[in-house]
Amino acid sequence: MSTLLELADLQMRFAVKSSGAPKAWFSGARSYLHAVDSVDLRIEEGESVGLVGESGCGKSTLVRVVARLLDPTGGRVLFDGKDIAERSVQAFSTSSDRAKIQVVFQDSDGSLNPRFKAYDCIADPILRLGSVSERAVVSARVEEIADLVGLPRALLGRFPHQLSGGQKARVNIARAIALSPKLLILDEPTSALDVSVQAVILKLLAELRVRLGMTYLFVSHDLNVVRLLCDRVVVMYLGKIVEIGPAEKVLSAPRHPYTRALLAAVPGQTRFGGSEQRLEGEPGSPIDPNPDACRFVGRCARELPRCANEAPVLRGENHRVACHVELEQPAGSTLGPLDHVPHRGGSHLTA
Repeated sequence: MSTLLELADLQMRFAVKSSGAPKAWFSGARSYLHAVDSVDLRIEEGESVGLVGESGCGKSTLVRVVARLLDPTGGRVLFDGKDIAERSVQAFSTSSDRAKIQVVFQDSDGSLNPRFKAYDCIADPILRLGSVSERAVVSARVEEIADLVGLPRALLGRFPHQLSGGQKARVNIARAIALSPKLLILDEPTSALDVSVQAVILKLLAELRVRLGMTYLFVSHDLNVVRLLCDRVVVMYLGKIVEIGPAEKVLSAPRHPYTRALLAAVPGQTRFGGSEQRLEGEPGSPIDPNPDACRFVGRCARELPRCANEAPVLRGENHRVACHVELEQPAGSTLGPLDHVPHRGGSHLTA
């Protein structure tokens, strides 16, 4: 497989008012919220990569930079060998590469134009970014895509408010794949759906990936969904990637304490401490964080003195982790259960 997407030292920072913000770690500088902080990531063609973490960890900002909806503060976004971050959001919106990266948004209601019928929602990207404009050709393409996602043609004349949640999800997917993109970003596409409908839509996404040869970047809070749909899993915490590896390995034998806490928060989970497992302390501030400390300091039960003075980096081969404790374990050993960790009023994680 060849590399489709490569992020190199990707950074996304937002300036914030200095009042009430923690003191910066470098004098004379403004305060910045580090939403994405020096992220390196490769995604191969045909892969399905899951991106997980708590709300506020930076995953949504990361995918918006990849989709070129935000201009990054620094770093590179190499897509098909070209650095698409060199072009502004405005310039990229009309480039030929725009059609190759599409997004299925979480909120179908909010992302579909309420004044557009389902037909128009699907036809819009074809007319804007496609190479055809003849009415008959566009109509045939819309009907072909509707058939592909299982949307009855009789519904193409309806407005979004006249469709069910599952039908709107199909329109959302149809619009995103209308231009046969190479990379499809899925931003929690099933979170607002009933469980029975979720299963149908997830099966559809799995079939479309194989049939159309697309690459997926799947953002989700549902680790069970990630296990079913993804080949690899990327775990983010406060703007940093803390663990990355094959889905089965990360979700069955996690190496980072934070990943274990996420898994412990899954309802019915007992292997990693049960659903009542809590982390000590509160999450650190993403505003001017100490660059020389692990982002997980203050919440980790196995924290070492060096964790507060030396930021860990991702290490390993197939299954990589950024954790001093894990990397100092004897070869072949793994972190033990977290049941013994005392609760001191820390926040409850929800995956």
